Amino acid sequence: MNEKIVIVGGCGHVGLPLGIVLAECQRTEVTLLDIDGEKVTRVNAGSMPFLEDGAAPALKRVIGKTLSATTDGAALAQAHVVISVVGTPVDKYLNPTVKELYESVDQLLSQMQQDSLLILRSTVYPGVTKLVYDRIFRLKRNIHLAFCPERIAEGKALEELKKLPQIIAAFEHEAECRSKKLFLKFAPEVISLSPLEAELAKLFSNSWRYLNFAISNQFYILAQRYGLDFYRIHEAATKDYPRMRGFAKAGFAAGPCLLKDTLQLAAFSGNNFFMGHAAMLINEGLPNFIVEQLQPLGLSEKRVAILGMAFKAESDDIRDSLSFKLRKLLEVHCQTVLCTDPYVCDSSFVSIEEAISRSEIIVLGAPHSCYRELKFDPRKVLVDVWNFWPQAHSTRLELSPVKAAHKALMTS
Repeated sequence: MNEKIVIVGGCGHVGLPLGIVLAECQRTEVTLLDIDGEKVTRVNAGSMPFLEDGAAPALKRVIGKTLSATTDGAALAQAHVVISVVGTPVDKYLNPTVKELYESVDQLLSQMQQDSLLILRSTVYPGVTKLVYDRIFRLKRNIHLAFCPERIAEGKALEELKKLPQIIAAFEHEAECRSKKLFLKFAPEVISLSPLEAELAKLFSNSWRYLNFAISNQFYILAQRYGLDFYRIHEAATKDYPRMRGFAKAGFAAGPCLLKDTLQLAAFSGNNFFMGHAAMLINEGLPNFIVEQLQPLGLSEKRVAILGMAFKAESDDIRDSLSFKLRKLLEVHCQTVLCTDPYVCDSSFVSIEEAISRSEIIVLGAPHSCYRELKFDPRKVLVDVWNFWPQAHSTRLELSPVKAAHKALMTS
């Protein structure tokens, strides 16, 4: 008999790659349950609703065979395993809220069959798995619970699902065994933790990355304030020196996970996560620093272009993109702000050709590979935090108006 799996929130960046990988396994039938009818229609037609390396051909191989998508919650009643990718969001006060997760879980529990397995897959606030477990017990449902956090990078999901160890956690032996069996269908290894350990392992991973980016961004800001090229220093510090191998480049630390998970860890610590708070100020403040650097150029009379509005390279995902924060800041100070991105559909965006030709200042927001060979008029000011065009740094930006203005201020 085939194992029937339902993934709740299954047409999104976490659920759909997992659904495809599971649908490729033997003796599995996967249903993607989602409230977005447009995405469901696209997926059932064999079309990916977002960019993901290798996903388009993989989807076509399994859709309509071992994979389907639906908006009908009745699929839950037939499932042996239900995987929820509904996480813990952060509210407008930057505090984690579990209301949406609880509402989703309650709905799932009311429709799932007895002796089925519920797996929480998205990041949750520490202790939430225990609260859900207690909720199941109070409702007197014979439903097994596990927490198995996703750890993929957007764009690399299909590759990483099959290469990375999977963390699994449960309060009971049967839930642990069934979760192991499920993930070993495609993963090379599983690692067992307690639920609270697994919740913190996920938050630690994202916060660690966020803190590392903050260190580099802080160093970048420090170097720039003194009119120095951060990347000349970075190259010298890292070249053939193993203890600096983890020294990241500067750039926008954005997206739907890193800041949110750092905020959750800060809340869990009772707001005693001082390194996390500092990282937030640095990373979220990088767009402000860019605008500050440009102020001596007389922004009120300048047209500025932002190349790349997605939160990272080769992505169409704009969630929590710092390019949009930069746009809002520049719109206060500049004559015109022109935005462009080859992967993001937005009626307010212009073509890359128009953005470059009409602007005096060009800021790289997301380093998409299609920008690599762009050529710029040397009279334009180029702001490249990422060091995406290192030749431009070495030949022109050392004497750019931005650095010249700061050097003049330093020596006055």
